[in-house]
Amino acid sequence: MDTVMDTAVVRVASIASLTPLEELDTDPFLVDSRSQHAMCARWAADQGYVVTRELLARGLRADHAVLWGDVEAGLVDLFVVPSRRVLERALRCPEEFTAECARRGVRVETAGLAEPAYDSRMKARVHRRLSMPTAGYDGR
Repeated sequence: MDTVMDTAVVRVASIASLTPLEELDTDPFLVDSRSQHAMCARWAADQGYVVTRELLARGLRADHAVLWGDVEAGLVDLFVVPSRRVLERALRCPEEFTAECARRGVRVETAGLAEPAYDSRMKARVHRRLSMPTAGYDGR
């Protein structure tokens, strides 16, 4: 008789920073939220986890409802950010956020993967994608 083992899927909320396009030349990775989310998705897949929510934030309060709605609904088990500096940009006070996660029993992980090396061509693609979002441009 075959038995199917019931394994719980770990559901992940990916946090990326909402950084103005004007900062593309000084810090392209912070502007490129698509690459930030891709890094988090790659990390989650490597762990056998599934990204169920992508959050985009800048200076968000640790108690903001957008962070906790899916956690309270049982749809998110942990948060992942690409790096500490993304967390510092996305949340007003990362320490308050990590303390709130600990209080709620929700893990916070840092993907810690290598950031892409941005040349002028990659920066141009990010610029086009972010400056023409309603024109149907998909970033390719």
